[in-house]
Amino acid sequence: MTDIHAKYTDFEALRERAVTLRREGLSRRQIRDRLHVGNNDILNRLLEGEPPPEWTNRPNAKDDLREKARELRLQGMTYDRIQVELGCSKSSISLWVRDLPKPPAQRTPAEQAKLASDKRWEHELAIRDDQRRRTKADAQREIGHVSSRELFMAGVALYWAEGTKDKPYDRRENVTFINSDVDVIRVYLAWLSLLGVEPERLRFRVMIHESADVPASERYWADVAQVDVATLQKTTLKKHNPKTVRKNVGEGYRGCLVVRVSQGADLYRRIEGWWAGIAAACYARLDHLGSSGKV
Repeated sequence: MTDIHAKYTDFEALRERAVTLRREGLSRRQIRDRLHVGNNDILNRLLEGEPPPEWTNRPNAKDDLREKARELRLQGMTYDRIQVELGCSKSSISLWVRDLPKPPAQRTPAEQAKLASDKRWEHELAIRDDQRRRTKADAQREIGHVSSRELFMAGVALYWAEGTKDKPYDRRENVTFINSDVDVIRVYLAWLSLLGVEPERLRFRVMIHESADVPASERYWADVAQVDVATLQKTTLKKHNPKTVRKNVGEGYRGCLVVRVSQGADLYRRIEGWWAGIAAACYARLDHLGSSGKV
């Protein structure tokens, strides 16, 4: 007993803890690991007179441990963790779980924190995406029916923003419009129809990088314009520069559609006048609001 007291100053308290753990059903290895006992002789003295738990006397005890070890392995535990949990040898654990996939490497605290942060950010992005969709849907419903005058005004502004314009140093009194947005093209074509521009006066041409799928883009824009692809004018190809990192690539890249109205000088002058009228009306509105102190 002297050598025990030399290492464990309170043997009786240690024995009491060992017996308590044994009665809770822990194995000898688990008790030894919990109490940091150095060898089996000391463990035997600590558990002297204490019968083993009932589960160790069952004939299928090893089977139960095997199933538990497999369950813990599937949860991602390492051999060391399974050994601590079950008190089995690593060699036994290896035999029991060797057919199961190896769990992924354990993450460092920094990696775990980053993963948690990414998960929170994904949740936040999902909430924002939902809010974005609902806001757009609500705004779309606010438009409702578009009158002829509303389409007329929208078309004038659209052309003046995106269409070719006459310059004092470069006379361009023609109606030519280019855009890559399908909806913009369709609104523009609806506007030309509202103005009474005959379909036979329209000329269509695709403008695209030479590295893209040109035939597919031609068919795509012909379908948007509702014309036969054979009626398209010769496609304008942009030279490919391998040093340029472009984002408009992939299957979704269709280039632009150029829409020109033949004999459009008179129409262009009217568009320029319409835009001048809209601008003047807006200036007057601003002046009125300014004078009333409501700006």
